[in-house]
Amino acid sequence: MTDKEYLEKYLSKDKLKEGLEKLKQGLPVQYIVGNVDFYGNILKVNKNVLIPRFETETLVEKTIEYSKKNLKEPYKIIDLGTGSGAIAITLKKHLNCSIDAIDISSEALKVAEENAKNNGAEINFFQSNMLESVKDKYDIIISNPPYIAHDENVEDIVKNNEPHIALYAKNNGLEFYQKILEKANKHLNKPGLIALEIGANQGEKIKKIGQKYFNKDSIKVEKDLTGKDRYVFIFNK
Repeated sequence: MTDKEYLEKYLSKDKLKEGLEKLKQGLPVQYIVGNVDFYGNILKVNKNVLIPRFETETLVEKTIEYSKKNLKEPYKIIDLGTGSGAIAITLKKHLNCSIDAIDISSEALKVAEENAKNNGAEINFFQSNMLESVKDKYDIIISNPPYIAHDENVEDIVKNNEPHIALYAKNNGLEFYQKILEKANKHLNKPGLIALEIGANQGEKIKKIGQKYFNKDSIKVEKDLTGKDRYVFIFNK
């Protein structure tokens, strides 16, 4: 579906002209319409949250598969940097689980809470910088954190519209993986699973970080549908 067709599908006739003009000005079609379809859930999106991508749908799909194969339900899950709530809402609707979802942005949490309510997903949201304010232990720790290096080339439509706090990270984009993995053992049950979305060139680097805290044989780097490294899974056996 083209961006124009997307607008025609979701906007009324009296708002279509305005929407097409915003499209010409470089606004993402999802922000113009105000929502996105993620794994069959209609989610509100605005300038305070990252637009969920299809790569993240695959992260969720793989996490559901690995959870059912390796862990005992009901699962206790935490979603770090929840943004729109896309990951948490989808897992809640497809797994027998309880979910905590956190974000450093209070504005993002407002969007996530509204999305959870609209999609009938009971989730406990609270504000935290990754695991800093977290006290509990979980069966699954999942995150699609900011992972773009500050000097990395990014499409203008992304750079000019989506929240930089959800895009960029220090240490060549590795900042939040270090933060998550150095504290993960304290918050992860055995058996347990860590599921991370990553940048296409970060797989081996994140694997090395993970090896400081977990057995190297428990860490898997997996590819997305385009054949690029996109996920790290750590199995805490």
